[in-house]
Amino acid sequence: MLMRTDPFREFDRLTQQVFGTSARPAVMPMDAWRDGDTFHVEFDLPGIDPESIDLDVERNVLTIGAERPVSEMPGEQIAAERPRGVFSRQLILGDNLDLDQISASYTDGVLRIRIPVSEKARPRKIQVLSEQRESKAITS
Repeated sequence: MLMRTDPFREFDRLTQQVFGTSARPAVMPMDAWRDGDTFHVEFDLPGIDPESIDLDVERNVLTIGAERPVSEMPGEQIAAERPRGVFSRQLILGDNLDLDQISASYTDGVLRIRIPVSEKARPRKIQVLSEQRESKAITS
């Protein structure tokens, strides 16, 4: 069987994943850290209508979606560098997180997500019990 290969196809696919396309921008910078028993994730989403933000959790995958609509600029357009369209990103979450207690807020263009560590995954002390038995003397 003869197969035609395009050496630039994989490069194009990779470039689209990293930089996005005009229809699907890839810009959604993120910071993530753990503070005690809570994981924090923040996304920069300036100029996004909070009503367009969509968070879904299915199994251990958190999907974040948002949209900045294309706006018609009156007059002659000089520059259009701000990404527009639908943004999305997925985070694979560990089994040690409590997915039923995820909370999110959006203030000043930053989406903040808090994910608590589940109770069963938190470190705990285990008490060691000792049964002291009376020693018996062995007689012959």
